[in-house]
Amino acid sequence: MTADPSARPRIASVATALPPHRLPQSEVVAHAAETFGGRFRDFERLRPVFENTGIEMRYSVRPFEWFHQPQDWQTRTQAYLDGATALFMDAARQALAAADLPAEAIDTVVTISSTGVATPSLEARAHAALGLRADVRRVPVFGLGCAGGVSGVSLAARLAAADPGSRVLVVAVEICTLAFRSDEMTKSNIVATALFGDGAAAAVLVADGRPGPRVVASGEHLWPDTLGVMGWQIDPLGFGAIFSASIPDLVTERMRPAVAGFLASRDEAVTDLGGFAFHPGGTKVVAALEGAFELPAGALDIERDTLRQVGNMSAPTALFVLKRKLEAGLGGRVLLAALGPGFTASLVRLDA
Repeated sequence: MTADPSARPRIASVATALPPHRLPQSEVVAHAAETFGGRFRDFERLRPVFENTGIEMRYSVRPFEWFHQPQDWQTRTQAYLDGATALFMDAARQALAAADLPAEAIDTVVTISSTGVATPSLEARAHAALGLRADVRRVPVFGLGCAGGVSGVSLAARLAAADPGSRVLVVAVEICTLAFRSDEMTKSNIVATALFGDGAAAAVLVADGRPGPRVVASGEHLWPDTLGVMGWQIDPLGFGAIFSASIPDLVTERMRPAVAGFLASRDEAVTDLGGFAFHPGGTKVVAALEGAFELPAGALDIERDTLRQVGNMSAPTALFVLKRKLEAGLGGRVLLAALGPGFTASLVRLDA
């Protein structure tokens, strides 16, 4: 029996949102030098990290001066609740408008966020202002980190497919700047300060026959013995970043075999793909992806440009890339992919 095409989940829209405060990289490195220079003996050795990220601008839910003041769990959490809720609503409204759907048409909301704790969760806080139905199903997800945007699309697609005719809103929102720590003298903290910004992205997935990129498959690959590669350490002041210098090497050695295994389950090969939309974790990661997938010059220009314009926002970043690539005409068999804590690759195969 042939499957009903209307039951196949499609991405009806993708939207992005940024907070109001700009963090030029030149000002961030000056702040970091002031903060760490006299207290962290390795800072000058690590200072080139800021210049080698390829980032020119990032955005924050709090003004630059806020980071000059000591912060604790309470102030960081309040900044998260205020900033994340506002970004959630901004991205969600744009995605709904782009899909030409009112909020009351949404049956399920998937919320992806790993940079703060909110109970009630963000979609509950935004519920009344957005105009969501009282019976909307809520699926908040924590802990996926940079892979969260892609995993959110995967989860939303499965939920839409399980209930043909339904509409699912997925919102990935991260307030990464709240993990900037003036008290933590570690390389991971310097890297986080050099790379991360705040942002949100939202997508509407439908299984009602509307047009849009079709989600044909999704999957994950978790490598054993890699728990220490990426994540959070938690202490009385807040989250502290954990990053391993081995990430680009892991991408070079392991990403393509994982993708090949995922595609093989559909009798496809890497060479069958016509395009990619990757989470740009950093310039070294983008270069490693180019090498691993033998991509021609320019294939990941949008990834690099996204990193340059807004930095690494963790979960939403891959959707920033996907939105721009779809607008640029990305089509055919496409792989949407990101890496996150676990250490895990999150993968979605699209027919765009």
